[in-house]
Amino acid sequence: MQLWVKIIIAMVLGIIVGAIFGPQAAVLKPFGDVFLRLISMIIVPLVLSSMTVGITSIHDPKKLGRVGLKTMAIYLATTVIAIVIGVSFGLFFQPGQGLSLTTETPIQLTNKEPPSLIEMILGVVPSNPVASLVEGNVLQIIVFSLFLGIAINFAGQRGRVLKEMLDSLADTMYRMTSIVMEFSPYGVFAIMASVSGTFGIAVLLPLLKFLLVYYLAIFLHITIVFCGMLWGMARLSPWPFFYGMRDALSVAFSTCSSSATLPVLMHCAQHNLGVSKNITSFVIPLGTSINANGAAIFQGMSALFVAQAYGIDLDFTSLITIVVSATLSTIGAAGIPGTGLIMLSVVFHSVGIPIEGIALLAGIDRLREMVSTVTNIMGDGVTAVYIAKVEGELDERQYYHSTYVELEGTES
Repeated sequence: MQLWVKIIIAMVLGIIVGAIFGPQAAVLKPFGDVFLRLISMIIVPLVLSSMTVGITSIHDPKKLGRVGLKTMAIYLATTVIAIVIGVSFGLFFQPGQGLSLTTETPIQLTNKEPPSLIEMILGVVPSNPVASLVEGNVLQIIVFSLFLGIAINFAGQRGRVLKEMLDSLADTMYRMTSIVMEFSPYGVFAIMASVSGTFGIAVLLPLLKFLLVYYLAIFLHITIVFCGMLWGMARLSPWPFFYGMRDALSVAFSTCSSSATLPVLMHCAQHNLGVSKNITSFVIPLGTSINANGAAIFQGMSALFVAQAYGIDLDFTSLITIVVSATLSTIGAAGIPGTGLIMLSVVFHSVGIPIEGIALLAGIDRLREMVSTVTNIMGDGVTAVYIAKVEGELDERQYYHSTYVELEGTES
């Protein structure tokens, strides 16, 4: 039985067990936490080694700059589009209209000013790379890996030893990822049982409209933006992409963590979709840190939802401010569960929306994050496939191969 099938079965069984045993199912949570910790222990060495090796494999500085600019442009463009879709759906469907929010038990969040461009630039440049590794600051690790890879190329023969060592570390981490993923069905079962047992559906009913509108916005973004990039820009069929991403999508849906899904996503892109190793190692870790289309849609729609619930009219300038502040807060946000609510406080503060409104959204955040994380990592995968295609580093036979093999096996 394939891994993704095991994960889906474990997910369903976990929901059933949680529904049966209720809050008592929370006793299984430590087992899920162990699985997440196993994945977390891979992330830092994997990003450092794979990102550096990816840079060293691009010997032409012009190509490195070209790939980097294309990747950043796509990530920024899709993020802005996602926020605009979220705001537009909020304006059209009015999900918060007529809803009375209570502020008796507000969530305590730190009220922060939106970071300026200078602060963002300074924040991604590590002053101490060792501290960045210890803290798990993925964006700073990526910047350090970028300079380290370029330096290894300029060092020539004398940098060969370090390159080979990092290459060996990257291959070892890929193998460790495969080992850890064998435990994923058990971890997913424990996580879903704990979540479904702890959170009831009573608090979710008033927010059903918001969830449905959010899911519709996600579907539109995937259909128009992601499928449009694959079919219209890369001239590829979208179906093999979704099929090749099945393991990563299952892990993302169950863990609600882009960072936790990173190793599996890189494996799917390279081995299922035919993206070259150096493109995978550069584009995907970068996307995990700065590209979150699902979270971007949520931030735009949530601002309209809470404003409508409080009877606040937002003018055009406020809508533009939401787009800008949501873009800035999305870039570099940690790819872990719960980050969306924290960064949402930045967006609310930028236009004067009561931060207490986040308390209500917290009740459905887990259901939102499941779909949001899937969308986030899907955007990283689509970008990797597109960049590989235009750079001539996509094995199209491999891209289509797994789908055809599965279909032939089904027919026989």
